[in-house]
Amino acid sequence: MVNNNQNIIEPQEPQEPQEPQIEVDDYESLNKELNKTKIELEKTKEESEITLNKLKYLMADFDNYRKQIEKQMNLTIETNKANILAKFLNILDDYERALDVIKKNEDIDPVLMDGLDGIIKNFYSVLLSEGVIKIETIGTLFDPNKHHIVSFSYTDNKDENIITEEIRTGYMMNDKVLRPSLVIISKKKYNQQEVGNSN
Repeated sequence: MVNNNQNIIEPQEPQEPQEPQIEVDDYESLNKELNKTKIELEKTKEESEITLNKLKYLMADFDNYRKQIEKQMNLTIETNKANILAKFLNILDDYERALDVIKKNEDIDPVLMDGLDGIIKNFYSVLLSEGVIKIETIGTLFDPNKHHIVSFSYTDNKDENIITEEIRTGYMMNDKVLRPSLVIISKKKYNQQEVGNSN
């Protein structure tokens, strides 16, 4: 049974939410606050970009500084190594001269000579392991970057400026002259008649 006395709730139409009533003064103050915040945000953004750029430049400068220091250290190491090896080259020259004198002695023990030759081979092995090689001389064209002239040999059967004799061996280290070769180069012979005809 249906009780007629029950209240029947009729559906109501949904109401739109009402915007809170903002007074004009409140609206203006909120608008001012919003504009002020926007300006501060823009200023902070500009400052952060400036700071970020400074940081990038600082990092680049530091990286360049690090590379420059590495380069200087490597150059110092190479220079010191070259100086030490150049001193050993003088010792090697003395040893080779002494060995040449000993080889002229016919009474020398062959075992002793083999030992002395082994020492020379060890010297050259150490030099080669450090990138030191002999400069080519005899029969090559004179190169002022690698050779120093100590004398001339006058001849008709060779072109001019060809190295005819090596006085002291020169060496290169990593494509740089460690010590130049001392050489004698060829010059053409000119007789008095040829000199007179050229005038």
